Amino acid sequence: MFDKLNEECGVFGVFNTSPEETSQLIYYGLFALQHRGQESAGIAVSDGQSLNYYKDEGLVQEVFDNKLLNFLAGGSGIGHVRYSTTGGTTYENAQPVVIVSSQGQMALAHNGNLVNTKELMSDLEAQGATFQSSTDSETILKLIAKNAQESDNIIEAIQVTMGVIRGGYSILLLTNDKLYAFRDPMGIRPLIMGKRGDAYVFASESCAIDSVGADIIRDVRPGEIVVVDSNGIHSEQIATNSTHLCSFEYVYFARTDSVIDGLNVYEARTNMGKRLWEETGRKADIVIDIPDSGTSAALGYSEASGIPFSKGFYRNAYIGRTFISPQQDMREIGVNFKLSPIRRNIEGKSVIMIDDSIVRGTTITRIVKSLRRVGAKEVHVMITSPPVKYSCFYGIDTPTRKQLIAARKPVEDIAIEIGADSLTYLSHDGLSESVSRAGLGACMACFDGKYPIPVEETS
Repeated sequence: MFDKLNEECGVFGVFNTSPEETSQLIYYGLFALQHRGQESAGIAVSDGQSLNYYKDEGLVQEVFDNKLLNFLAGGSGIGHVRYSTTGGTTYENAQPVVIVSSQGQMALAHNGNLVNTKELMSDLEAQGATFQSSTDSETILKLIAKNAQESDNIIEAIQVTMGVIRGGYSILLLTNDKLYAFRDPMGIRPLIMGKRGDAYVFASESCAIDSVGADIIRDVRPGEIVVVDSNGIHSEQIATNSTHLCSFEYVYFARTDSVIDGLNVYEARTNMGKRLWEETGRKADIVIDIPDSGTSAALGYSEASGIPFSKGFYRNAYIGRTFISPQQDMREIGVNFKLSPIRRNIEGKSVIMIDDSIVRGTTITRIVKSLRRVGAKEVHVMITSPPVKYSCFYGIDTPTRKQLIAARKPVEDIAIEIGADSLTYLSHDGLSESVSRAGLGACMACFDGKYPIPVEETS
């Protein structure tokens, strides 16, 4: 219902744990990553001889219970939560993807999106391959299986596959006796590894590693393949490139307590709020946030400006996947169910409201209207990212350009349409500097159209 960009998925994996612990650890890891995908969840485990798996549509706690987790016994495993960017929401498109190959069973969990899936699928189908799903994840796995049959070496097969797939991806590949973790050469999608006793842990975000009591080792490097087996851990750096981590990981997707490529998400968002004050100097009675991604930035703006921070909304934490989306004429009530303005804090005051982005402009319009309804004297909207003007092709569910309000209208007109007294976006340089890490860059393509991997954009 909310007018936001949607992340496509999260991955979690462990190697060398006790058979009764593995699926439990993956469950808790996926639970920590639930914000990255709410359409389906799955777990695949290996007992050293064979793989066993279960996946279905729904939230993690809806898909798995103790009986299923006890059934999924093994010393290693991977898990996945999904929001679809390639392929629809069906059981067949849930992950992990599992196949039988010349190397035995393989399971793959994938976070990201390829830009050349159709071409790769056509080539594989011409060679006799068949597909059970409509995802690029199955395409990647079948390419690895094909290349492994030719080379009889899975690491070499992954290297060859990485040479032909184009896009943003972080992938966990499970075989009977090994776990492989690899990341696209641009580092667009995040992947972190940690250690829990003698076990190795991999996740899309550090918050999931923290959630299972593991210690963070480091991020998997762009273009790196990490292999874990009974002999320990081994790394192959097969491509070197400048890092282009998706800037929206810091703006919106990642949990506030995560650290990605060495930068704490809370720190990055606080930096954005402080930079908004430096760029605007806008004053008001209070600063409020759109929870949760706007909270850290609002605190940063308040700290830098000296304007008091106040909670502007109650966020209903109990509306989940089963919430019935209202009909068109009831959508405003639907927004109020999720975000209810706190009249006592708002009435009679000029308000700076901080949010992370505006996509179509529909939800922010209703939120501004709700603040007016409870007596806000002025509403100044501030956004912690530049205007979203371009679609993403690397793993974010983005509307086409004609649906993006900032691609069609100047800022002044958007402010009028959403009913705000003023609208301010963080500058391109402001965001870039807020998320900068030593020697590392960020992908800003959805703001400036400069795609690090060439794509054929549709209108």
